[in-house]
Amino acid sequence: MKRVFLIRHAKSVPYGYEDDFNRDLKERGKNDAKLISKELDKQGIKAEAMFSSPAKRAIKTARIFAYNMGFKKKNIQELEILYEGATTSEFLDIINRLPNDLGTVFFFGHNPDFQNYTNRLLNYYDGDMPTCATIGIDFSVERWDKISTRTGKLK
Repeated sequence: MKRVFLIRHAKSVPYGYEDDFNRDLKERGKNDAKLISKELDKQGIKAEAMFSSPAKRAIKTARIFAYNMGFKKKNIQELEILYEGATTSEFLDIINRLPNDLGTVFFFGHNPDFQNYTNRLLNYYDGDMPTCATIGIDFSVERWDKISTRTGKLK
């Protein structure tokens, strides 16, 4: 089984849109990220790889998750395409190229892209993805290159 977690960045400041890339997290966002990541850790969920948009609010969310889940922050890989806006096909290509020794991977990024990926990876999903939403998706495959759209099950 392969598992993907899609995490929308935590609540960010409601200003600074002229420099969107550098918008920071609000205190509420930091607290939400701590709460959710600690709960995942309590449930025994461990990330084997983390990928993040390099935008400040996303990478800071990823670092909070890493810290609380015992994942080395220096091992978070920043992917520019997660900020720029990958199509579902491009995102699926990232997943399909993951090393098969990985079982659980985390992606941190932005809406509307992350809600679109969730809608397309799951067999059925009609929910929303507010800030810091964390969606786990299980795939009944042994290889990442066997994952395709509409084959995931909501964790």
